[in-house]
Amino acid sequence: MGNKKKLGIGIAILVIIGIIWMFNGSNDEKKISYATSAVQRGTISNSITATGTIEPVTEVEVGTQVSGIIDKIYVDYNSEVKKGQLIAEMDKITLQSELQSARATYDGNKAEYDYQKKLYDRNTNLHEKQLISDTEYEQSVYNYQRAKSTFEQSRAALAKAERNLSYATITSPIDGVVTSRDVEEGQTVASGFETPTLFTIAADLTKMQVVADVDEADIAGVIDGAAVDFTVDAYPNDVFKGQVKQVRLGSTNSSSSASSTSSTVVTYEVVITADNPEMKLKPRLTANATIYTLFKENILVVPNKALRFTPNAELAKGYQIIDCQAANKVWTLEGKTFTAHPVEIGITDGSLTEVLSGLTENMKVVTETTITNPTANMGEMSTSEGERSPFMPGPPGSNKKK
Repeated sequence: MGNKKKLGIGIAILVIIGIIWMFNGSNDEKKISYATSAVQRGTISNSITATGTIEPVTEVEVGTQVSGIIDKIYVDYNSEVKKGQLIAEMDKITLQSELQSARATYDGNKAEYDYQKKLYDRNTNLHEKQLISDTEYEQSVYNYQRAKSTFEQSRAALAKAERNLSYATITSPIDGVVTSRDVEEGQTVASGFETPTLFTIAADLTKMQVVADVDEADIAGVIDGAAVDFTVDAYPNDVFKGQVKQVRLGSTNSSSSASSTSSTVVTYEVVITADNPEMKLKPRLTANATIYTLFKENILVVPNKALRFTPNAELAKGYQIIDCQAANKVWTLEGKTFTAHPVEIGITDGSLTEVLSGLTENMKVVTETTITNPTANMGEMSTSEGERSPFMPGPPGSNKKK
């Protein structure tokens, strides 16, 4: 028992010595270093996300303005068609009968009109010579005008019958591809207040567009010509490039509800054009778009930490500090000398900031101070003067944008 007691006392003494060494000897091993970063050319961008639908740039719905039975169909889905090409025909028997009837009525009314016109011209000459009475002349005027009116009505009816017969021959209005066929041979279509759609033809599937819904909170940053990246679920590994063509002024309201509250979401349609040379983009696919509201490339940039760094005089004992008065500045370290450089900054994405003047490419700027002490307590193992609490204000101009 005596040996064990002595051993325990020895261990306790060693622990006490170790604790004293940790607290008193650590200062001698404390190491201070400064991290730097080179000023480089890079890209700064900010973006928003939106969801939309792939659509052809030009898409035409082909219908008919007359009622009847579809007699022949000459195209199918994915058929390539040319402008003016015959794509379907309707049964023409009834329309041809109506045309014949309208032509017969027209011919009869034309004969009556020609007769009454000759009689009117003759009676006009006789009346001027006072060879017929006023009553006879007025009767001829009445008969002529009535015959003329009836003739013009029949001429309009004939033109309508001819036009209706032409509607029975359905041709493609554009060069393109049939993307939808909504009728079959033998099907009856009725043209009432709304023209029935028979086919949908897309003009050129190598040129597509995305109609994306952008939230009202993000629409201010979207401008014509902005770059866009988007993906579709069909090709998750492919990123397609596009460009904002139009920001439509009309808004759309949609209601959303959650538990006991409901709100109205306002969105705006943004049209994005995109090339489709490989025909991967198909109509009605859902696109997940990234619209760049801020984009600059090949510009001088520095880490935002460099704009927040300021050398600490107490930690930098033995170093010379040459400061300057400037709203925005960065520091360089040469040997034992810190030098402040005033800079003019531009846009920022939260990580990098554009430098408009004051620095040159490849110049190294200080970003942070690191204090290393392996035996110190956790609160003193490392610290960075370049990083500040997000709740503390940064230096003036750190959020400045051009």
